[in-house]
Parts: sequence; C-alpha cells; structure tokens
Amino acid sequence: MTGKILVGIIVLSAVLMGAGVYYFQIYGFYDEIDPASPAAEIRLTPPGGVAEAIPVSDFRGIDANSSPIRYRSCFTVGQGQQELADAYAAHPEPTPLTAPGWFDCFDARQIGTDLEAGRAVALMGVENITYGVDRVVAIYPDGRGYSWQQLNRCGKEVFAGDPPPAGCPPPPERTD
Repeated sequence: MTGKILVGIIVLSAVLMGAGVYYFQIYGFYDEIDPASPAAEIRLTPPGGVAEAIPVSDFRGIDANSSPIRYRSCFTVGQGQQELADAYAAHPEPTPLTAPGWFDCFDARQIGTDLEAGRAVALMGVENITYGVDRVVAIYPDGRGYSWQQLNRCGKEVFAGDPPPAGCPPPPERTD
C-alpha cells in the first residue's frame, strides 16, 4: 500500500512539473508589447549608418526577459518594399525563429520560405541590439512586416563558449 502511494506521489509530481515547465516555456515568460511603448518601435539601419525608426501600424509584439531572442513582432509599413530595400541594409543571414502557437500572426516557417523564394526581403533592424544579437526585419510587397531577434556571428561563437571572431567587439563582462 505504501509503495502505491509513493508511486502516486512521484507520478503526480512529475505531471505537475511537466505542466509547469510547458506553461512557462509557452506562456509564462512572454509579455505582450504595448503598441504605444518604445519597445514597439521598428528601426532599420541604412548601409554604414545608425538605426532609425520607420512608421508602422497594426503592431503586435511579444518579448521576454528570460532570453534576448524571444522577441517577435508583426506590423504593417506604409512604405514600399523596394523603397525600404533600397534605403536600408540587407540582413546577411535571416533565420526567423518560431513563436509560441498562441502568437498566431508570426509564422516563422512561412517567413523563412518567403525570404528564400524572394517573396520578402530581410533588412537589418538593429545590429547588436544586445551583445551578439541582431534584430531582423522582413518586409513583404503588400506592406506586411515581421521582426525577430537572432544570434549574429559574434553571438554564435561567444555563446558557444569560444572567443569572439575577428572583427567582433569584446563580450561584456559577466556579472554573475
């Protein structure tokens, strides 16, 4: 009898722990971004320049303090895709990262497929928005826009435990 109770407690604990981990990975750490907040500003970087804000509407976004690559957003731009592509730097390796299923305006697989097929263009939002992480912006001809944050070449090496590659700034000092 004691064995059945002990097994029951272990199984119940495992189920509750699994449910908690699922909740926090999918819902708990994310916050929706207020469209009127500075975090909702979409910025693009001209070649050799400093990132500048562009006007957007219909902004929806999510972010989390737990990781610099959890940011995702969907929005509409008033400028044409070609006009933006001519004025701002292309991102060399756009790789949209998946969003939680409940954030249904952002479909990373479709965006990635459209970037590869040339149906969307990827522009540099903000390089090194935090060390080793770029904000990437994808724009469609119909004005739809999406952005996310992904590791850049410096971040990939440093976060893997290697020294920064040539041309990368030194990583920030750890405070932990």
